[in-house]
Amino acid sequence: MKIGIIGSGLMGSQLGRLWAASGHGVTFSYSRSAQKLDRLARDAGAAHGSVAEAVSGADAVLLAVHWSRIGDALDKAGNLDGAVVLNCCVPLDDSNTDLVVGTTTSGAEELAALRPRARWVSCFNTVPSEAFGPVFDRRNNPLRPQVLTYGDDEGAKEVARGLIRDAGFEPLEAGGLRTARFVEPFAMVTAELAYGQPGGPALTYRFEKLRAAQ
Repeated sequence: MKIGIIGSGLMGSQLGRLWAASGHGVTFSYSRSAQKLDRLARDAGAAHGSVAEAVSGADAVLLAVHWSRIGDALDKAGNLDGAVVLNCCVPLDDSNTDLVVGTTTSGAEELAALRPRARWVSCFNTVPSEAFGPVFDRRNNPLRPQVLTYGDDEGAKEVARGLIRDAGFEPLEAGGLRTARFVEPFAMVTAELAYGQPGGPALTYRFEKLRAAQ
């Protein structure tokens, strides 16, 4: 599968590396440093280029930029008509402490309004990037950590589910994009557990439904 990565920070670089290691054709893009992109692509055995080059002909696109850079990144990506876009962005302010969108709408819904013909799926935004490597290393474990996955396009979600499994996780169906109104605040909880509490940032989770006693 051809995957375009928009964003070369912790999320984009880590997921791009894992997908490249899984045999996908990955193109990294969108960095202030051309040298960083070159090094990232070289280390991952992947390609790098402009945002337009990364999304052109891609089977899936990962949007992994800070909320303050959304407008610029989308301008460079173009209309994204028909593209499957995995969104792991959380709508944070410049200090990364508060959500700037929430409760009556969400970052995911705002993105869908900006590019209504793209096929949006939100995932990975409730898992710290520090967990990606350890989870991938344990990907043969039958009891995998989960990733909340939500969107309105079932075909796009099927693509996302495959890529989530390739990264070593199990997708957890969480409904349509409207769910983002509640998942994005939950991402703030996982961030607090990962970075504000003891034990290190490689946080994962699993939700289980218990059967009633017979």
